[in-house]
Amino acid sequence: MPRQQIVSPLPGTFYRRPSPDQPPYKEEGDSVEVGDTVGLVEVMKLFYEVKSDQSGTIGKYLVGNEDTVTAGQPLVDLGE
Repeated sequence: MPRQQIVSPLPGTFYRRPSPDQPPYKEEGDSVEVGDTVGLVEVMKLFYEVKSDQSGTIGKYLVGNEDTVTAGQPLVDLGE
């Protein structure tokens, strides 16, 4: 069975939290529903929410906070 993943919609910089002084949107082991925000991608000073398109449990973040990402790059592995 293929892994379920949440991918980056855009190229840019990935952030796990809404601002430096806020907690992360989600942690590994947290449940996620369709539409839940799991991070942000910044492109040219504009921030775009990365939302889950499936339900599950966050198994692992595949990129770190403030990592550069490409469009379509897997960001999160989901479990059942």
